[in-house]
Amino acid sequence: MQNQIDSLLIQACKKGNQVAQMQVYDNYCKAMFTIAYRYLNDKESAKDAMQEGFLKAFTNIESYQPNATFGAWLKRIVINQCLDTIKKERFEFSNDQIETLQLIEDDNWDFDSFISKQDILVAIDQLSYKYKIVVKLYLIEGYDHQEISEILDIPIKTSRTHLRRGKAKLRDLLKPKYNEARY
Repeated sequence: MQNQIDSLLIQACKKGNQVAQMQVYDNYCKAMFTIAYRYLNDKESAKDAMQEGFLKAFTNIESYQPNATFGAWLKRIVINQCLDTIKKERFEFSNDQIETLQLIEDDNWDFDSFISKQDILVAIDQLSYKYKIVVKLYLIEGYDHQEISEILDIPIKTSRTHLRRGKAKLRDLLKPKYNEARY
């Protein structure tokens, strides 16, 4: 039933119906703000990125194809807007000695059950920007290295390296929590 309502709203949006656009905005704004805030850690910047994302979505709504949910399509637009904001302000990936690194695939993201999801999210926010963004895109949003490479305009090797280093830093940040929980 909800999918039919969404489909009708999207069709109305494609025809330029502003009431439908407001309804879509109302339906998705909280979730999109949460996503934007996760990346930008600033309410005003998150609000701006979210609104820019909605503007881009409504401007390009003709390109939306229902093979994915509208929410997933909109989420990708908002995430890209956040990444653009970060790049403009303070974000720079470097390929420091990437060519000489040996890549190790490690898909084990299991944390001790004593460590809460909130502890993990707080630790992720303490990572440097280049690691934090890759970890969030990979771990939270579910993008693979190819997608991260395209989104951030970095080599796949860099994505893998930043993820591995971010994961190592996460372990270091979470060790005190783990040791505290064991006693």
